[in-house]
Amino acid sequence: MNHELRNIWNLYFHFNWKFGLALILLICIPRFYMVLIANQTGNYSFIGLIMLVSALVPFIFLGKYGRKQIGITRTQRFKWLLFAFILGILGSLLLYVLGKILFGTTYHNWYVYIGKSYNISENIGANQKLVLFAIMAITGMTFSPIGEELFFRGIVHGSFAKTLGDKRASLIDSSAFALTHLSHFGLVYVSMHWSFYFLPALIWMASMFLISLLFFRMKKKTGSIWGAVLCHAGFNLGMIFSIFYWL
Repeated sequence: MNHELRNIWNLYFHFNWKFGLALILLICIPRFYMVLIANQTGNYSFIGLIMLVSALVPFIFLGKYGRKQIGITRTQRFKWLLFAFILGILGSLLLYVLGKILFGTTYHNWYVYIGKSYNISENIGANQKLVLFAIMAITGMTFSPIGEELFFRGIVHGSFAKTLGDKRASLIDSSAFALTHLSHFGLVYVSMHWSFYFLPALIWMASMFLISLLFFRMKKKTGSIWGAVLCHAGFNLGMIFSIFYWL
């Protein structure tokens, strides 16, 4: 009989919703706190470590069969991979337009607040800006898409889907993703004190929820977790471009 979990973990856990919930609490709560601290201190060096841990979780707990079940597999649907990437870009640009219309260039605009962590100098030259953009784009298209998709659309989704089915599992992993991203925007540190922007936060979390559903849809269309990863990478590229060149 095939088991998703490695043999050693089968002695202690079952691959079900309880396991998925435990992973969310174990990874997302510390991550939430660490992102808030990074927003306050300006030191984001540990965020990459969070993404690395998130990416490793499926390989720590799942055997070969389990990894295949959650979508860590090859795909031949290359057109859908490209389509996933483009849809991710379009999703981020739509979110840029929404933020710009509703909140302009104030910190109530999610991209403006997130962009302050990039430390883009107003006096930076065009070439230097392009280099910085390339660095941020490359890191933004690798670390978080791989780490978050292997975690949320991978092992977390798979554990809930085992018990509740794909549709309900998608709603749960998307909700966890959206709530986790409240630490990135909504609960903000501006002018040396914390604030909560209720309406912008609500829109931001709803957007993260919907974009998560899109990531899952691309996983299903490609038959592989890499569809979700590429869609996420496209979203991050569009977001970073918007921050660098349109705000």
